Amino acid sequence: MTTVYTITYVLLAAAGMLTVGRLLVGPTDLDRIVALDVLVILITAGVTVEIGMRREGWNIALVAVVALLGFLGSVTAARLVERKGSEQQASERHRSEGPEPGGPERQEPERRGAGH
Repeated sequence: MTTVYTITYVLLAAAGMLTVGRLLVGPTDLDRIVALDVLVILITAGVTVEIGMRREGWNIALVAVVALLGFLGSVTAARLVERKGSEQQASERHRSEGPEPGGPERQEPERRGAGH
């Protein structure tokens, strides 16, 4: 059974290295968020394998809480990235439509009489 645990740890470590690479390289914020979520999952999986290897179940609740917090953090970050992207698209659309006819850019300033 030790061989199975060793192989599992090696695979988790390899996945962790690839995930850290994605976390550092990116290229987008969403890629980094997903990589961070995968890293939390891999750490949770490693702790779960350790629980199985030692046959101690006292910290299963802790693992569940960490997994839940990782999930909630990823969902929150993805919503922020989505909101940021929709705001950028709206501002780009507004810029590409140009100024409104008769808007402030097109109006000439009021002229007052010579005495004022």
